[in-house]
Amino acid sequence: MRFLTARRRHPAARGLVLVFALLVMGALYSAMAPSTKSAADTGTSQQVAEGKALFTVSCASCHGLNGEGQVSGSIQGPPLVGVGAAAVEFQVATGRMPMAHPGPQAEVKPSQFTEDEVLAMAAYVATLGPGPAIPEPEQYDPAGLSEEEIARGGELFRTNCSACHNFEGAGGALPNGKYAPSLFDVSNLHLYTAMLTGPQQMPVFSNGVLTVEDKRAIIGYLNELHEQPNRGGLGLGGLGPVAEGLWAWVAGLGVLVLFAIWIAAKGVKAR
Repeated sequence: MRFLTARRRHPAARGLVLVFALLVMGALYSAMAPSTKSAADTGTSQQVAEGKALFTVSCASCHGLNGEGQVSGSIQGPPLVGVGAAAVEFQVATGRMPMAHPGPQAEVKPSQFTEDEVLAMAAYVATLGPGPAIPEPEQYDPAGLSEEEIARGGELFRTNCSACHNFEGAGGALPNGKYAPSLFDVSNLHLYTAMLTGPQQMPVFSNGVLTVEDKRAIIGYLNELHEQPNRGGLGLGGLGPVAEGLWAWVAGLGVLVLFAIWIAAKGVKAR
């Protein structure tokens, strides 16, 4: 009588089969994946590395090596995790950052960095946490807006911005030594990113508060307003009838006071 004996598998056979399957899957993925993806990743990684090097030298002393923020004596650097690339581009390209010295507000000055260096730092900070990206030109370019859309932009500006920036965007004083800067000669990109990121004491007008089209309309209104010719005379801060009425009241009241003094003096002499 013959007995059939089953062959026993080697204990490592199952593991070898699994490794072989993984190798086959890896080879298939490498063959089918688009070649351009790796090139794009390399370029982005290089830009981020350059941005990190610049950040470490120029920004980490206030904002921390990893953008976590820190307080050291009079130096108070807020955390940058989640501020996004748009905030970095705005602050650095306008020269507000790095600050020359601690103060109530960062001043506008010539930027210390080239455009490529600014974009590299923005790309690095964007890796620290999700935040607003640098907008595309079609988001902030007001070309093609209708007169109705520009008029709506004026309404939005007067409702949301004029309390600090003045009716024509000339700027104004704020408490504790701060101020709302003038919006004259500000690029459309930075008008947009200021609304998007809310620098310093300015509130954040996210796309959920003011849509992309709302922001374009406001930019279009400011562009048209600032292109108006200067017809001379005193601008009075662009406050219109408010300032004019104040001066009319002061001058008119002053004339009445002088007239009353003259009448009183004549009455005394007549006696």
